[in-house]
Amino acid sequence: MPDASFDAVIVGAGHNGLCLAAYLARAGLSVGVFERRHDEGGGAHTESDVTVPGFYHNLHAQYMEFIDYMPLYHDFELEKHGARMIKPEAQLGITFADGRPPIVIYTPEHMDKTYQSIARYSQHDAEVWKEIKGKVTQYDKLLAAFIYSPPPDPARGDDVAGGTQRALDAWSLMGLPATFMYKCPKVIIDELFETPELRALLYRQCVEWGSNLHAGTGWGFVISVVWLAGIHYLSVGGTHTLAHAMANACLKEGVTLRSTSPVVQINLKNGHATGVSLKDGTQIEARKLVASNADPRTTFVELIGEERLSPLRLERLAGWRFGPEHVLATPSFALHRPPDYKSAKHDPAINKCFYTVVGFETDHQVSDYILEAYGGAVPKRPGAGTWVNSLWDPTQAPPGKHSMNGWFFFPNASCLSEAEWDEVRATYNDRFLELWGQYAPNMTRENVIAHKLYVPFDIEKKIGMPEGDFSHGRPGHIEMGRSRLYWYRTEIEGLYLCDAAVGGGGISAAGGYNCFRVICEDYELPKIWQKPGRFY
Repeated sequence: MPDASFDAVIVGAGHNGLCLAAYLARAGLSVGVFERRHDEGGGAHTESDVTVPGFYHNLHAQYMEFIDYMPLYHDFELEKHGARMIKPEAQLGITFADGRPPIVIYTPEHMDKTYQSIARYSQHDAEVWKEIKGKVTQYDKLLAAFIYSPPPDPARGDDVAGGTQRALDAWSLMGLPATFMYKCPKVIIDELFETPELRALLYRQCVEWGSNLHAGTGWGFVISVVWLAGIHYLSVGGTHTLAHAMANACLKEGVTLRSTSPVVQINLKNGHATGVSLKDGTQIEARKLVASNADPRTTFVELIGEERLSPLRLERLAGWRFGPEHVLATPSFALHRPPDYKSAKHDPAINKCFYTVVGFETDHQVSDYILEAYGGAVPKRPGAGTWVNSLWDPTQAPPGKHSMNGWFFFPNASCLSEAEWDEVRATYNDRFLELWGQYAPNMTRENVIAHKLYVPFDIEKKIGMPEGDFSHGRPGHIEMGRSRLYWYRTEIEGLYLCDAAVGGGGISAAGGYNCFRVICEDYELPKIWQKPGRFY
């Protein structure tokens, strides 16, 4: 393409970049988005030829947990642009090889069914879950406000202490003990619940959104274990349909989207971001600002260059780390029939559960599995979280067939050599299938049409997530109030960050939304995000 000029230039068309682009364009700016891949959406990525043609597999993001809260989804009416969502009633469950009853957590509207499922093991645990889930759900908009609000910036005189106090007030409103705020999720789960089977399910739910089970905080328990449990949506047609709806919304607002247009440099002049250079030599001018949807290492080291960074930025980047909490591998199976679990004799809902944990008999096994992955080893026990999306969305598989995806938690991409990852790809799915068959006897090799494993090394190369980290890494430590060097504004005038490292993992679009709010303040743009009844 010829040289071009825009008010705002965005590096990368991940879902956060698309979110920022749509809002900036609606606020009156001309916007150009430049993506190195052939497709938009980043981790919202679905392919139809992973196993055999006709089976659709989500290779990264699987469920949409923020649909009820995501401003982008509602402000731009993404359903009019092709997004479609299904919310299965039975949300997450765990099944067992000896056929003992499963535990199934349902949507909050069906708390009675969740209560009955947990009470098979412990009425005490059922009562505790009902109480805590009810309190957290009551204040879910407060939790959403923390996700969808930029943090206070002390460099601009923002009230950091006030932000901390609001967090403490929210904790108090939920009626949780103050001591829980400083305990890791595992300790809280173990103190609250006596049933190993429920603990195992909640351990796994904790790490699904990247909270560290063993070294996190009480907020990880509240957000990942309690709030986000039971509010998952399935994207009809695969998660890429949501990304395409976002892109369509951008196009409607007049955004220029360019795929297969890798940015190789962010251009600076007198300490100000002035545009980008593309791999083919094209120069793109940014009259007002540049925003990067790439991870911080790519943005600052590869696209700007260490020689042009401040000593403080270099120091902070030296402490940046990727993973291990947010590193996954994705098994994909094309099936003749869906799994029929032994535990279904007690509760058939486990066979129609949106997300099913398979391969663990005790809470200790789940804990050990997580520690192995975080410690740099491929877990010996190949347990997984699984989705058979074709149970609700027949478009994701040929008629009468089924498409399954799962998540293994694996070590960082650099922990193994290419040859070692080749070995994992060649063997780990087979090991999982052997274990899967102990839980669902119909899961035999004859029931599998084809399968494939997508490991962190592949995620790094294909999607551009360093080490396979879906949250783009994090600093080795975070100061109270969080340093502005990790957040939306940068010390380079006119350069902003909107990626998962600043907004958090998952398909929340918080990185793009919060970045837009910060840019609005800096450039005095209309506050178009403000809506009646919305306080974020």
